[in-house]
Amino acid sequence: MNQTPVGPILQFDGVRLTYHTKEGETLAVKDLSFSVRGGEFMAVIGPSGCGKTTVLSLAAGLLAPSEGKIAVRGRPAAESAAKFGYMLQKDDLFPWRTIEKNILLPLEIARKNTAQKRAAALALAKKYGLGDFLSYYPDQLSGGMRQRAAPIRTLAADPEILLLDEPFSALDYQTRLSVCNDVYGIIRGEKKTALLVTHDISEAISLADRILVLSRRPATALAVHEIGFGSLAPLKRREDPHFPVWFEKLWKELNV
Repeated sequence: MNQTPVGPILQFDGVRLTYHTKEGETLAVKDLSFSVRGGEFMAVIGPSGCGKTTVLSLAAGLLAPSEGKIAVRGRPAAESAAKFGYMLQKDDLFPWRTIEKNILLPLEIARKNTAQKRAAALALAKKYGLGDFLSYYPDQLSGGMRQRAAPIRTLAADPEILLLDEPFSALDYQTRLSVCNDVYGIIRGEKKTALLVTHDISEAISLADRILVLSRRPATALAVHEIGFGSLAPLKRREDPHFPVWFEKLWKELNV
């Protein structure tokens, strides 16, 4: 069952980001305001090069805004103890480590590799179909199976907010649909908050509770849409008659 979204867990308020180089200044983000509610799956779409990944870096505190505020649970992001988990475009599993050791890596890095936390992480792997593959190495698994291991590894450290940077883009179309469905189920099943950036409109509609549409650079919010599919799984959403209606609406917004 879904966690009912609560108040904002992540808040952007009038955020501006300017890059400084030898050639001068580049305004990347301008007056960007939006929020992500606890337990929500939110997607960010926008034209190529508009700064979608920059939004994730700002959210995680990897970049500091030039102006404006970013808050996590109402506290300045720099002072927040909230934990972020990243899923990247490639699975980035270490080929010399087994799937089990790859999953446990975040615990080693955080120096929380206790018996209790190891057991919890491996129980999660078994719960979502990786129990028979823990002794395998990444190159012994298909791309889809490796990508299924990625969210388990990310969740091993028990993050509050998952940041997904086009995590399915390296997969072929058929595998992408299947893995997208699986990852959605894992995130929903574990009642996590997720912020996804993607260039794929269909992917955003199939996954998100709400979709933030960004303008061309400098990125600002053009619209935020409540998609209204509830807990319907991604593959089922694609069969819904409202799916192409949303696709056309978002396509037009991105191509005005």
